[in-house]
Amino acid sequence: MGMDVLISKNRVRQFAGPPFHVGQVGNLRRIGNPPVCEQEISLGRLPIGRRLPTCPTSEKIHRGARRIQDFFTMFVAVCCTSQIALCQRPLSWAEVQDRFKTTNPTLQAARIGIDESRAQEITANLRPNPTFTGTLDQIDPFTTNPYRPLASALPLISSSYLHERQHKRELRLDSARQATTIATSLLADQERTLLFNLRNAFVQTLQQKAILALAQENLTYYDRVLSVSRDRRQAGDIAQVDLDRLELQRVQYETDLQTATVNLRTAKIQLLTLLNDRTAVEQFDVTGPYDFPDQIASLEELRSVALDTRPDLKAIMQAVEKARTDNRLAWANGSTDPTFGVDAARNPPIPAYFGVSVTIPLRIFDRNQGEKARTLLDVNRTQRLRDATEAQVFSDVDSATKTAGRL
Repeated sequence: MGMDVLISKNRVRQFAGPPFHVGQVGNLRRIGNPPVCEQEISLGRLPIGRRLPTCPTSEKIHRGARRIQDFFTMFVAVCCTSQIALCQRPLSWAEVQDRFKTTNPTLQAARIGIDESRAQEITANLRPNPTFTGTLDQIDPFTTNPYRPLASALPLISSSYLHERQHKRELRLDSARQATTIATSLLADQERTLLFNLRNAFVQTLQQKAILALAQENLTYYDRVLSVSRDRRQAGDIAQVDLDRLELQRVQYETDLQTATVNLRTAKIQLLTLLNDRTAVEQFDVTGPYDFPDQIASLEELRSVALDTRPDLKAIMQAVEKARTDNRLAWANGSTDPTFGVDAARNPPIPAYFGVSVTIPLRIFDRNQGEKARTLLDVNRTQRLRDATEAQVFSDVDSATKTAGRL
């Protein structure tokens, strides 16, 4: 609670200055809200003959709080300024491409799919687990005089192992490895498609920036034309109707400017979506040359390069090889796998013995006929898909070459 204290001029100079507000009224000074100790103030009166003491604890706390507040204010201002400057720095095509490869969620999901395929290779290469059996037979808990329930017990232990024939495990591993190769090629094809969309969005952003600059320049130039026309109207060179017509035509230039602004924002939003970036559109910008090379390779060269490098064509060719491997695996799975076993037991009066066994399933009804037929059909299907993909590659190269030739 503030109080007003009247003291002389000489006493004012003895008081601590910074926390006080001194206003001169004639020959006296008014002190408002002085940070004095409460013990020095009694019933609103202050002894005139004594020096007004300050409270050291409250003054230190006040100064420390101000220093901390100034420090955090400066720190937040510097961080915000650096962050805004970083966000407003235009990105080049190389920077956009690097950020896309590390942040795009679709590519990240495809890379996880490749890791899953590699994990399936481990499963495909596993051998069958052996089995172990322990048996204690002929336990008689109802014997008397004397009580010997294990007198006629027959302990038995046995172990067996399934032996896979016709290279089943090797064929499973080859099929799993080929599936990983196909997943890698599909990732490359997906990355190629997304990079095309990214490049298209990047070029669209540069184009809309150029169109926006042109629309602003046109509007500025037309404003100068209107300024000259107003001067001519004041001079009586043109009529008011002609000036009104010219001012109405300015709406078209404003419309072009607004359309270019909207298109630029749309292009930036598409680019930010591919980058998985949540930066504000106003703080995001790109830079780079907006031109087109004049030299284009011949059609035969482009076709040859496409056949060698198109990942979708590689993926379908690898799928044909995998289908053939799966067909061989289906025939191998139709073969008989014996199970070998060994056992050891005690059978009184024989103290101990061991034996061996071989179990062979009879392939009378189930010889894996369905998988054999399905995998054979899958080979023919993937071959037809390979031909279709090759034709699509030639179509893409031809149409792209014709489009580039018309530019």
